[in-house]
Amino acid sequence: MARKIFRDLLSLEEAGRKLREHFEPKPVGVETVKLTEALGRVTAEDVEAPLDIPPFDRAAMDGYAVKAEDTYNAEEDKAVRLKIVGRLQAGEEPPFTLQKGEAVEIATGAPLPPGANAVVMVEYTSSAGDSLEVYRPVTTGENIMAAGSDMMAGELVLRKSTVLTPVEIGVLAALGISEVKCYRKPVVAVVSTGNEITPIGQPLPYGKIYDINNYTLSASVLECGCEPRFLGVVGDEAQALKKRIQLALETSDVVLVSGGTSAGAGDILYRILDSLGKPGILVHGVLVKPGKPTIIALIQGKPIFGLPGYPTSALMIFNILVQPVLRQMAGLSPWVEGKVLEAKAGERIFSTPGRRNFLPVHIIQAGEAFIVFPTVGGSGAISTLAEADGFIEIPEGRVFLEEGESVQVRIFGSQFKPADLVIGGSHCLGLDVAAELFLQQNPSFKLKIINLGSSGGLSALRRGEVDMAGIHLLNGETGDYNVSFMKKFGLEGKAALVRGYIRRQGLVVARRNPKGIRSLEDLWREDVTLVNRNTGSGTRILLDFYIKEVAKKKRVDFEDLIRKIKGYTFEVKSHSALATAILHGKADVGLAIETVARLNGLDYVHLKDENYDFAIRLDRLNKPAVQAFLKILSSKEFQEMLTARRPGLKVGEETGKRIF
Repeated sequence: MARKIFRDLLSLEEAGRKLREHFEPKPVGVETVKLTEALGRVTAEDVEAPLDIPPFDRAAMDGYAVKAEDTYNAEEDKAVRLKIVGRLQAGEEPPFTLQKGEAVEIATGAPLPPGANAVVMVEYTSSAGDSLEVYRPVTTGENIMAAGSDMMAGELVLRKSTVLTPVEIGVLAALGISEVKCYRKPVVAVVSTGNEITPIGQPLPYGKIYDINNYTLSASVLECGCEPRFLGVVGDEAQALKKRIQLALETSDVVLVSGGTSAGAGDILYRILDSLGKPGILVHGVLVKPGKPTIIALIQGKPIFGLPGYPTSALMIFNILVQPVLRQMAGLSPWVEGKVLEAKAGERIFSTPGRRNFLPVHIIQAGEAFIVFPTVGGSGAISTLAEADGFIEIPEGRVFLEEGESVQVRIFGSQFKPADLVIGGSHCLGLDVAAELFLQQNPSFKLKIINLGSSGGLSALRRGEVDMAGIHLLNGETGDYNVSFMKKFGLEGKAALVRGYIRRQGLVVARRNPKGIRSLEDLWREDVTLVNRNTGSGTRILLDFYIKEVAKKKRVDFEDLIRKIKGYTFEVKSHSALATAILHGKADVGLAIETVARLNGLDYVHLKDENYDFAIRLDRLNKPAVQAFLKILSSKEFQEMLTARRPGLKVGEETGKRIF
């Protein structure tokens, strides 16, 4: 057999490009995996919450469920006295409705009884018989975990290509999901070559070395989410090595061969590979040190990597050239970063004095620096960890970290890749649809969405911490959305406003609308109870705007008018929690987006279309990821998917156009 020597050495970029001209690294299949066996697997589809978590309003502390307004006059030296009318343990369904002046002893995790809107911690009470004394007032919603406040039904909780760690498995378990579709692990055959190689466990003759590459490469394959299959050690004998490679091609998706890649008399791998099929060898020799004699071949549609025999060289080339390919075939992003990052606090971060705090954080990149923000949630919210990139440690003696203070971030998992696009602002189910299409069409981009609220998103945009902010802010004076707030937040000349999509807002009522609620005028009926959104939310601002309009027509005071609405002070923190309150009979009506009504099987009375728009920093407007997202907004695919997947959301004539 004639010797074939490759004299043209390629750069790493050229070598990678040469392979991708003939082979596209992508997942090799999908299979259903039991949750008990899913650790380390990679999800093959997006996972949406099939139910609210928690599915009911529950106590976050041991104490007493009360009406918050009954405690407003409580003081340490002047207690408010209430009547204890029952006790509730976790798992019990409340058999009664709380009335004015009453309290119910409640355990952490127990469902909140109808009529209650807060929990007084037991530490601020004393009791004797059925009499309770309260020494500290509580506000509406205090010490309560509202229905859907952790995860909302229909919310995207895990994205496709997520590595399942104990955190994500906890998310799936919380949702009652016992099986998950995952990418099949690519099988990677590992072959060590060389007359000098001796398998571990055998005596080591003089002049021989133990097989190192099998173990280092197999472990590296595992780290890439693949399944290594070691096919043994083969000496420098052409026919034996050829048969072993043929076996590898029959039983695996990728082949790794270490040793025999140079052009010496004993280095026969390149000759064998060129005889096994077309296109055969694509690369022989790379401009790197160590690793110059690397081989890349493609046979039967399967990549074969010939790595140098020296273990250090083999690992170096594996990390540079092989690892990205295997990770993409496993459904992962191609690159792995270090586990510790130097970053700066994006805002003042408070801690619990006297305790060492391990705080889950988002990591975003702003210029050359990394910025961290605490994830939204608490100890009862599994999604707090699911959304985080890593965590920071705050020492016992610190009450808070100052904005801009340096921190070390420990990364969850084995990698961190800075996001190509960071969207802050108000979360919306429609944004999940746009994000899904964005990632489908731009698989190399990483997207991070941080729920900061509309105002928080604009503030972060002003500071340069996000690329864009999703907002739906109503001007209570004009009834218009978003434009006036660009000036209010000092973004004139610094940011553009692009029209997003339309959200239908209206009255959500029980199925078949048993009380015949048709308009806002019904809110003042004696037999109608409202469930309201929290103060400061866009929907609450919209409701108050409508009530002010009614007050003007009736020539009455706004405060007098809201006092006549039964349930006006009954607040929840999400559209989903509002729908749940109506679904469970705690209220008759609430203002929310149509989407949550449809997802919960409730009826809906339309009132107003609102605009969910995107504010974008001008200095980021031409970023490839930003332009790719804007292309999604204007696409027919987004229009069709938004309407089909999220009833009550739709694109308009101006969607995707700059309006400020």
